[in-house]
Amino acid sequence: MANIENERYQGFEQGPIRPPSEATSLLIRVTRNCPWNRCSFCPVYKGEKFSLRPVEHVIKDIDMVSKYVNEIVESSGSGHGSRSRLNRIANEVPYNEVQAFQAALHWHRYGMESIFLQDANSLILKPSDLISVLKHLRKVFPWVSRITSYARSHTVARISDDDLKFMSETGLNRIHIGMESGSDKVLEKIKKGVTKADHIRAGQKVKKAGIELSEYIMPGLGGEDLSKEHAVESADALNQINPDFIRLRTLAIPNHVELFDDWSNGVFVKCSDLTVAKELRLFLEKIEGIDSYLASDHILNLFEDVQGHFPEDKAKMLGIIDAFLDMSPQDKMVYQIGRRIGLFHGISDMKNLGMRQQAEELCTRFGVTPDTVDGAITELMKRFI
Repeated sequence: MANIENERYQGFEQGPIRPPSEATSLLIRVTRNCPWNRCSFCPVYKGEKFSLRPVEHVIKDIDMVSKYVNEIVESSGSGHGSRSRLNRIANEVPYNEVQAFQAALHWHRYGMESIFLQDANSLILKPSDLISVLKHLRKVFPWVSRITSYARSHTVARISDDDLKFMSETGLNRIHIGMESGSDKVLEKIKKGVTKADHIRAGQKVKKAGIELSEYIMPGLGGEDLSKEHAVESADALNQINPDFIRLRTLAIPNHVELFDDWSNGVFVKCSDLTVAKELRLFLEKIEGIDSYLASDHILNLFEDVQGHFPEDKAKMLGIIDAFLDMSPQDKMVYQIGRRIGLFHGISDMKNLGMRQQAEELCTRFGVTPDTVDGAITELMKRFI
């Protein structure tokens, strides 16, 4: 971890990623990279050193964005005069503040409702430091409705209930945790650095503190061998947590991660789409006694339309998967390709003859057959990581 005592301020910073649900949020970087950074499936932050940013540097970032937000708001309006004022502001931005101006402009464009704290595990800061950042954000941007962060279960489990409650009261109102799996066997194989018990404890602590919780589950992560256990144990962990959101992120394996080597060497057997669909169905079957919202908000997922609240939408979600499982091999292939190129958003799009024809033409053009479709899907999915 870098020595932050003597670190010189280098200007406004933003990290490389954020959850899709935070696309319109202002990104404020409080840490750099990931303190664990060993997960075998993850391509992000590899080769990068983790460090904490000094609180005073984060405060400077916030104040810089605030300055440009205020200028943008004052210049906003309709007509040529408004555009001229905004152009003048843009032309006068110093080079080392351009990123802050662009962040303010993006945030203003989308209504300035939410803030996301980067990078991979902001809660690893001393609670007092994080609370100082939260207080300043609330002071400078009092209208904001949501402040959000990624966190590791291992980190959250070690924070006192009182500190988590104080973070909630100070403004942190949603945490994203990458559970990935509730199976200890899967978690060990992917080098997640936590156990099922850690996940459950951390999730329950977040909920107890009154903070919204998003848990990420990765269909396919157990491979063919552990697919059923992955589904059952993940559902069991979530049943004990009752998170506000369960977000699906289907496994994809880019060439430059450790899991790719395991796959290439036959140590890991990647699930076919058919196996993933069956796994997802089993996972949904085992979800019970909770009122979470299941979100399928990523192109990697085979079923974007498998989403809804438990328990009322469970039957509908199961029905969508059953519709896929009941398809002929040819129709499954067409749907898989149409979905992974972003043409289809759900099973119902197969009824659109124009869209279906486009997917069929692509299969023909690239020689995709029911026997080769999983290989084609693997290559397509790498584009979205």
